[in-house]
Amino acid sequence: MKTRECQECSMKLSGRKDQKFCSDYCRNTFNNRQNEDATKYVRRINNILRKNRRILETLNPKGKITVEGISLAEEGFNFHYYTNIYTTKTGSQYFFCYDQGYLKVDSDRYMLVKKQDYVK
Repeated sequence: MKTRECQECSMKLSGRKDQKFCSDYCRNTFNNRQNEDATKYVRRINNILRKNRRILETLNPKGKITVEGISLAEEGFNFHYYTNIYTTKTGSQYFFCYDQGYLKVDSDRYMLVKKQDYVK
């Protein structure tokens, strides 16, 4: 009979036949190491998205306002990252960072909006 070992520390396992780790610590350490590269990338993008949302929310406290693009840029807004796009029947595209969005009105003006329940 083959002895089973913890996939993290190689300690002998006893108990369930499908057991892979000797403890929660070893299981967490193993999984964290496996996902380390992807986690850094995802964490960086999530930080950008959260910052974008925070900027939109700060500049748009009442739910709808028009601002200059330079205002967004000065705050550090990154136009390359958003969570979804909502296209209206007329073809206008709203870019959203979670529940906060914007629509480019003209060359350097943006209308900031808060997502309504009917916008999916």
